[in-house]
Amino acid sequence: MASFDVIFIGGGPAGYVGAIRAAQLGMSVAVVERDGLGGTCVLWGCIPAKALLESASIAEKVKKAKDFGVNVGETSYDYGVAMKRSRAVADQNSKGVGFLFKKHKVTHIKGTAKLTGKNSISVKLADGKEEKHDAKKAVVIATGSRVKGLPQAGLELNKTTVLSSDDVLVLEKAPKTLAVVGAGAVGCEFADVFAAFGTQVTLIDVAPTILPLEDADCSAELTKAFKKRKIDVIAGAKIGNVKIGKSSVSMTIDAGGKKTDLEVEKVLVAAGRAPNIEDIGLKEQGVQVTDRGFVKINERMETTAKGIYAIGDVAGPPMLAHKGSREGVVFAELLAGQHAHPVNYGNIPNATYCHPEVASIGLTEAQCKEKKLDYKVGRFPFSASGRARTSGETEGFVKIIRDAKYGEILGAHIIGSHATELLHELAVARENEFTVEEVDLAIHAHPTLSEAVAEACLDSLGRVLHI
Repeated sequence: MASFDVIFIGGGPAGYVGAIRAAQLGMSVAVVERDGLGGTCVLWGCIPAKALLESASIAEKVKKAKDFGVNVGETSYDYGVAMKRSRAVADQNSKGVGFLFKKHKVTHIKGTAKLTGKNSISVKLADGKEEKHDAKKAVVIATGSRVKGLPQAGLELNKTTVLSSDDVLVLEKAPKTLAVVGAGAVGCEFADVFAAFGTQVTLIDVAPTILPLEDADCSAELTKAFKKRKIDVIAGAKIGNVKIGKSSVSMTIDAGGKKTDLEVEKVLVAAGRAPNIEDIGLKEQGVQVTDRGFVKINERMETTAKGIYAIGDVAGPPMLAHKGSREGVVFAELLAGQHAHPVNYGNIPNATYCHPEVASIGLTEAQCKEKKLDYKVGRFPFSASGRARTSGETEGFVKIIRDAKYGEILGAHIIGSHATELLHELAVARENEFTVEEVDLAIHAHPTLSEAVAEACLDSLGRVLHI
């Protein structure tokens, strides 16, 4: 038996970042992870998906190269090569986490952990042997989440024709036809990828809009952009009469009072994730979960069992890597007795990396109306941006929602090239309670896409300069 100050169960963005911060603060730390370090984000989510989206971006740019005076000749697209590159990028990032563990003297225990007490765990190793370890200060559940199918719609995952977002990351070639069921961030990103590689994509969601958690204006703009790229977008849809064959899937789509029969080579189910809470020993140790299966925690990441904590996806939405990482840092600092800035759950950025990208923070306009807030809206289209014109990426806009009286930024919504990078100026502004006037006071370099942020702030004040 080995003894540590703190043991993390799970080596994803929440667990590995929390472990590194705890080690920086002088604690002895172990992380139990049966798979590669980095978790879903590094191995089966954020990183490989963004590598594929970068390939998709190049594929789309090549199609327009002639407009820029670049003649490339005949081109072909090979999803298998892009997939192998994405796996290599993911592997490199995972090895990077391993390097950081060595640097900070974090012990990686490769196996599957189970709680055996408030300060102890057992670990089943790959060779079947079992080890026991204890933690003097805390055991942290950071087991993450997993993809799930849609059995209620007749779409059970089978790895051949009905696929998860994990499965498509190892496909050798792009299918000729694909139905993407679920038009949240994951669904929209993979619709983008496969459309770029020549697949005829049908994007389906039960919600009335795609990216239903985003501001309605961004959802409408993305729908328009996708349709321009010949992606068939069907929102407000119900799926029925599903028949799964050996090499195809057929279904009936009911949307807008009209029923359509669809047959595709493959279906990607992108309808959410489920927390990993099974076989950890939660119930036996008095760790309570919510009706949706998430581990209950308080503002200090404490569960209902003394000495046991939870962070990341398993501790509840939003199920985002950066939210889990921040929880890991805050947990480690609180455990070390530091005065940690609490996680600001109202200021967590959302990022969708399709083309055009979508990024947001704070309230949507619909939420402002629902709360009966007195607000003003400012918008600036990238079509009026000199920098966007130079790159030929003029789709989209910046939308700022401000408090009418004081200028506080209630919400910010960007759709367009590099939206996920542009958002963070507004994340900093909201975290520090800057007003739209204070954002404008910072001189923005010309020509940059960031000027659109300042112009949208000005527009909310009724003094936009360039439209």
